[in-house]
Amino acid sequence: MVPNLRDLRRAKKMSQKKLAEKIGVTQQAVQQYETNKIEPDIEGLKRIADALEVSVDLLIAHESLGKASDHGISDEEFIVIESYRKLGEYDKQSIMRLIRGLTK
Repeated sequence: MVPNLRDLRRAKKMSQKKLAEKIGVTQQAVQQYETNKIEPDIEGLKRIADALEVSVDLLIAHESLGKASDHGISDEEFIVIESYRKLGEYDKQSIMRLIRGLTK
């Protein structure tokens, strides 16, 4: 099951067709993933997670999107945090400099 797929895809403002193109499957396959009619294999899960810039844990609801609302942040903000966590230290520092510059 990929319970968070639809919400994560929508948060990225990505169509089923665009996601399908990015991960190398048909739009119908993405629709079936979202409705739990079929499940992607492990490699498919990794491709989906990479395309949506989230962890596989978040995608399969091992980590819940509900955590975002529990902390008063939107799902989009939660995705930003998840993406930030994947960065190396140098990239994290660069992002922080950018944020500081934009918020002054």
